[in-house]
Amino acid sequence: MSVHSEIKKVTTETLRKMKFDKEKITMLTAYDFTTAKMVDAGGIDAVLIGDSAANVMAGFETTLPITLDQMIYHAQSVVRGTDRALVVADLPFGTYQSNPEKALESAVRMMKEGGAHAVKIEGGKEISKSIKKIINAGIPVMGHLGLTPQSIYKFGTYKVRAKEDAEAEKLISDAKLLEELGCFSVVLEKIPADLAKKVSESISIPTIGIGAGPHCDGQVLVYHDMVGMNKGFSPKFLRRYLDLYTEITGAVAQYVKDVKSVDFPNENESY
Repeated sequence: MSVHSEIKKVTTETLRKMKFDKEKITMLTAYDFTTAKMVDAGGIDAVLIGDSAANVMAGFETTLPITLDQMIYHAQSVVRGTDRALVVADLPFGTYQSNPEKALESAVRMMKEGGAHAVKIEGGKEISKSIKKIINAGIPVMGHLGLTPQSIYKFGTYKVRAKEDAEAEKLISDAKLLEELGCFSVVLEKIPADLAKKVSESISIPTIGIGAGPHCDGQVLVYHDMVGMNKGFSPKFLRRYLDLYTEITGAVAQYVKDVKSVDFPNENESY
């Protein structure tokens, strides 16, 4: 059994030590109390309240529409359901890019009202002043490089990033900058596995991969994708551990049948 499975509360320092000890870090998203309880009970190291809630919880095409107030609501729910895992919350689009003061205000609200243990924001050099402002206030920051979904309209596609030398070099430079600024870890999304390996070896803070190969210090997936609640989303990097969509729709269909045939509730299920 891993020494870290014995830890009562995972912290940012725990993740740093896990990288040093070469123990892989596990992370999943959660957006509500019930899911958070299950994910935490399963032994996950970190829970991400992702702005992917805009997609899987609200049905938006991109992550852009979700607001800070909505993210704080999700964070409150997740924090109440989490005992052991480190809880990291995304700051949504428009809440940190424009100026450092607004970025700090957003992060403070997420910590004070949402109860998160850390915040995650997308980008490198372009938002370095915002990152510095947040960290200087004592708030832990997780970076996010590669495919940054909040910039989807700039990219124009969800394809793999940093395949060209110039973008790869900028990503490595940004990763080193995030470490210098004081970020405690960085998510690497949808970049070549060799590049992720190079980044992971060139910085001392943990890298958390999603579609970035096996050489990152940890992995993160969207919970709804991992347990198969989404039918239409099948990227190459996704491994489905359950097929809950089929299980749940089947259960609902059986319930409908039982109610209509007056099989439910039966005598034992009545007072």
